[in-house]
Amino acid sequence: MDRREPLRNYCKGLLLDGERKSVEPMAARLAPDHVQRMHESLHHLVAQSPWSDADVLRRVRQYVLPAMEKNGPVVAWIVDETGWAKQGTHSVGVAHQYCGRLKRKANCQVSVSLSVATARASLPIAWRLYLPEEWAADMARREAVGVPVAAPFQTKPQIALSQIRQAMAEKVAPGVVLADEVYGSNREFREGVAALKLRYSLAVRCVTTVWAREREPLPPKPWAGKGRRAQRMRRDETHQPFTVEQLAGTLTQRAWRTVSWREGSKGALRSRFAALRVRPAYGDDRKIGQQPEQWLLIEWPDSEAAPIGYWLSNLSAATSLRKLVAITKQRWLIERDYEELKQEVGLSHYEGRNWRGFHHHATLCIAAYGFLVAERNRFSPSAQAGHLGLRAPRIPPGFRGRGSPGSPATT
Repeated sequence: MDRREPLRNYCKGLLLDGERKSVEPMAARLAPDHVQRMHESLHHLVAQSPWSDADVLRRVRQYVLPAMEKNGPVVAWIVDETGWAKQGTHSVGVAHQYCGRLKRKANCQVSVSLSVATARASLPIAWRLYLPEEWAADMARREAVGVPVAAPFQTKPQIALSQIRQAMAEKVAPGVVLADEVYGSNREFREGVAALKLRYSLAVRCVTTVWAREREPLPPKPWAGKGRRAQRMRRDETHQPFTVEQLAGTLTQRAWRTVSWREGSKGALRSRFAALRVRPAYGDDRKIGQQPEQWLLIEWPDSEAAPIGYWLSNLSAATSLRKLVAITKQRWLIERDYEELKQEVGLSHYEGRNWRGFHHHATLCIAAYGFLVAERNRFSPSAQAGHLGLRAPRIPPGFRGRGSPGSPATT
């Protein structure tokens, strides 16, 4: 069956004006005189037709990425997740889980994505629904919504790492891997990224423990007893790893610098940062040399009572603070992507329940969004992505009156 025409229609429906981008309202806008026929065509394409999401996303990337790279090279690979609230319990993967959009746990679906980014544009190149463990283990629910046998339970960091490995296998231009603390606080994820010879700057939780090269020691506790064992206990007590939150509190005023990283809608974005070389500490392991040294970046605005962000990065030791902050903050692009994917092209509007339809709809939304990204990159790099600030040409005097009743005849 020829899917080209239904695919064009679906993407066109996603790009047209309209509050809802689910199949029925799109069919009504695309073919008001043949709504039922259009509805059946779109529904079959998205919910039943067995085309490959990976193949389509690869073609989208091959079309869009060269346009992005005309304005600058790839600088980052951005891992993130997005969720949306759902009613009921039958849609694939829906569960009571954390929803980043709502900033709390809710009945929702969550997907993990990998985006490739230049300095001013980004594009999702991989997309996968997170299937909670209770879903993955329930064969009846899996069968009801068509979850493939080859889709086992994976944690979010495991999904993201598999997406990164696939991008490496397809020789996508590499960038610094950026992700929030769900991924950065996962030791296996950090080590997996490093094993691929990729650089990263990953957010971590405040309780993450590290060995610091330069720090104020914790005050020693008095130990009872004598001999070598007591001496070793005293030495170990004064040489404990810090949590990154504790470490931030030991830094002197000289360690902090105000850094500006990009222009926002209300002027330059700036905050106060400190960066120091550390080694991650795991469990009871006290062998400082076991883990490679890397950067710990801390953000603590003057207006806040405590730090608001911590990142571990394996960027070169020669990296300047300004560059470290700039690449770490590049993750803002994914927030814009998700906002536009949901609000402009209807990513969150799919009303079906099955696995195939969920992923097909997301893939076609990314294809439509990719077209917009490519078109934006035709403009000068000085134009802000998403905020081009174009001005309409001046209208010549008398132009609106030409050819209208009672106006002077045109020559």
